[in-house]
Amino acid sequence: MPSFRHQPVVPHRIFLAVALVAALFLPIRHALGAGTPAVVHPSLWPQTHWPFASDAKLEARVQALLHKMTVEEKVGQIIQADIGSVTPDDVRTYHLGAVLAGGNSKPGGRRTADPAQWQAAADAFYHASMDTRDGGMAIPVLFGVDAVHGDNDTLGATLFPQNSALGAMRDPALVRAIAAATAEEVRATGINWAFAPTLAVPQDDRWGRTYEGYSENPALVAQYATAAIEGLQGRPGTPAFLDSSHVVASAKHFLGDGGTLNGKDQGDNPDDEAALIRIHAAGYTKAIDAGVQTVMASFSSWRGTKMTGNKALLTDVLKQHMHFGGFVVGDWNAHGQVPGCSNEDCPQAINAGLDMFMAPDSWRGLYQHTLAEVKSGVIPIARLDDAVARILRVKFRLGLFRQGAPSTQPLARRAAEVVGSKAHRELARRAVRESLVLLKNRNHLLPIDPRKRILVAGAGADNISKQNGGWTINWQGTGLTNADFPGATSIWAGIRAQVDAAGGSAQLSPDGSYTQKPDVAIVVFGEDPYAEFQGDLPNLAFHPGDDRDLDLLRRLHRQGVPVVAVFLSGRPLWVNREINAADAFVAAWLPGSEGEGVADVLLRTRHGRIDHDFHGKLAYSWPRTALRTPLDMGPPDYHPQFPYGYGLTYADDGDLAPLPEAAGVALDSARAGIYLMRGRPAPGFTLQLQGASGTATPVTATPAASADGSLRIAAIDDKAQEDARELTWTGGSAAATLASAAPLNLDRQANGDMLLVATLRIDALSAQGSSIGVRCGRGCSAELPIGSQLAKLPRGQWLKLGIPLKCFRAAGADMTQLDQPFTWRSSAGERIAITSASLGMVADRTLACPAQ
Repeated sequence: MPSFRHQPVVPHRIFLAVALVAALFLPIRHALGAGTPAVVHPSLWPQTHWPFASDAKLEARVQALLHKMTVEEKVGQIIQADIGSVTPDDVRTYHLGAVLAGGNSKPGGRRTADPAQWQAAADAFYHASMDTRDGGMAIPVLFGVDAVHGDNDTLGATLFPQNSALGAMRDPALVRAIAAATAEEVRATGINWAFAPTLAVPQDDRWGRTYEGYSENPALVAQYATAAIEGLQGRPGTPAFLDSSHVVASAKHFLGDGGTLNGKDQGDNPDDEAALIRIHAAGYTKAIDAGVQTVMASFSSWRGTKMTGNKALLTDVLKQHMHFGGFVVGDWNAHGQVPGCSNEDCPQAINAGLDMFMAPDSWRGLYQHTLAEVKSGVIPIARLDDAVARILRVKFRLGLFRQGAPSTQPLARRAAEVVGSKAHRELARRAVRESLVLLKNRNHLLPIDPRKRILVAGAGADNISKQNGGWTINWQGTGLTNADFPGATSIWAGIRAQVDAAGGSAQLSPDGSYTQKPDVAIVVFGEDPYAEFQGDLPNLAFHPGDDRDLDLLRRLHRQGVPVVAVFLSGRPLWVNREINAADAFVAAWLPGSEGEGVADVLLRTRHGRIDHDFHGKLAYSWPRTALRTPLDMGPPDYHPQFPYGYGLTYADDGDLAPLPEAAGVALDSARAGIYLMRGRPAPGFTLQLQGASGTATPVTATPAASADGSLRIAAIDDKAQEDARELTWTGGSAAATLASAAPLNLDRQANGDMLLVATLRIDALSAQGSSIGVRCGRGCSAELPIGSQLAKLPRGQWLKLGIPLKCFRAAGADMTQLDQPFTWRSSAGERIAITSASLGMVADRTLACPAQ
């Protein structure tokens, strides 16, 4: 078994010495309190080597351009707009320096886009930026995308395992190869800038972006930083650097996003300066040494100061002391969070050291305000010129001024051979094999003989979206089917192919039912896709209040079927009960598009050999309880269920004593977004019937009725005995509500695409219409009329019905204090059955926001 003490991956003497000096002179972690501003000491930060010597020819070209540019053109260069809110004509008129395609933005407003459609969009923006008919300068535009696990915005692209999986490989060479393959596929679509790699060092797995980080270990993140950046950009000083097969990389998010208090996305990092250096800056020193061309400033704060407005760190440390010579770009309207700023006006960010605003939908107003502030002197012209010069240097290094239109580039001309190529898919499949971590293997159940009768069950078995997670095709990675992944392989499909080839029998049964008893069952389950703050958790319990996966494991076990659990997740979660219920347990992370890599390891060959043993070791400590957060190496009380570096092989004794099944905390369904489950209110909620008279009657048993009898409720069966509730309206306007014991703050969730989802069956509708709503305290509510949309839905069929939370905000609800997060109002003639109500990202039917 490996040693589990924290050992640096590579020697890092200078870096560690700097951190030691900082530790001697600065207060320990959290000593000042999260809200106390901290003073930055640049001399304590590590020195780096920017790998580009002074280039007189390059500087002459930059200065010549600057001298010719108008102030309007200069301001345009420091603004990046999203393709969903900007046109090529806008780029031509405002001389914008860059565009991006956010997670939900596709050319022409499409749902998905193929390489040819991306190329056409890239060409249009390029030609607009080079159009000099208005007398302006021809300065080619940069085009950026979040290519965080492959070219994940493109239909048919190779999708690699997410970063938390790559950390388990301990294979920098493979990370370099993955980054190089990603660069090739991105470049083949006409794009030249990847917002990657993420160099966060997550210290609290409740954070919704944990899977974007390689590890909780800063030394491993530092090692991977070099590999990823050299893979994306090529190695400085070689002919391959930023050639036509590589892209501009972006080290993100500077700085400390992985250490926010309670793992809150976009929150505040309370660490002292020593911890900021030792933990969170580790990857950036190596990124600068590798010549990373852009650094993305974080949404988050350090000790109360928003990073996008932190001059001490952006300018004094990053640019001056660490000698970063590229440019600093903001995150999605992150400048609007700087005190005194808005999305359309923020001179503070530029004066702090930001070089390019990421202003997806706010760019026009931001341009006007920034132009006025330069002319008035609020933004010094010297600061503007420095920002523009940094951007131009990157464009010259990339060769944009001589390469021509994106579609004419070598890889773009053979995009069909490059995007999703066999070589890239084989590389991704290898990464899947290397990233799997075996946590348990009772009686050496694994590897499985493929000649046996194998049942493959669980919601993740034949679900390519689920095995990819967020940042896949769209921002949240939701609303997708297997048809949206041409060329990809689900875990089930990979198992079936190998079992069929060996002469065995494989059956897919998501609910675990079968007619002939299998020799073994493989149950694939885990987290649903999410991204950013929509994945933030109150604790590390897996699906609190929803035991369907656990019930499936236990049912198969009771039936005498040996069970292999394959757990899909972006992070370690408390799954002690599921581990106990399985004979073998595999942490498969989010493996991407090549699901057959899982079969490669779980199954023997048709001749009984083991071709691929387990290789992965935990890059994140696995929690002992749901409350054990944060959980990272180093503190004296470090006591995980499975420590950093744990991972069994087939040669190891895989038996485990039963794990404790006490979560260590009440499984807080309310904070987890579960309000009604299996027909019963979740803990902390009360189901109430409010009759036409306005009197609310709590439902303590069924059947029941409102005080005036206008609304009745009864228990009925859906999948189990009395696991649903039937509501029948017989009088005037009446409502069924779920009331929370404490107000809920769903403000951040309402910023994105999160839904209020109800699993229900419509049997009859009232002619007077229906509404769904929320209440935000006395005198504060929002009810949305949905009768016309419900009328188009089938009768007598169970479905998941969703409505965006932002609809309630638009209707006037204060989403920071919801005391009734679910209300269904109707009148005589309506009859529906409901089994669950919760927050989610996936629905069978999503209603549109009704016109106000």
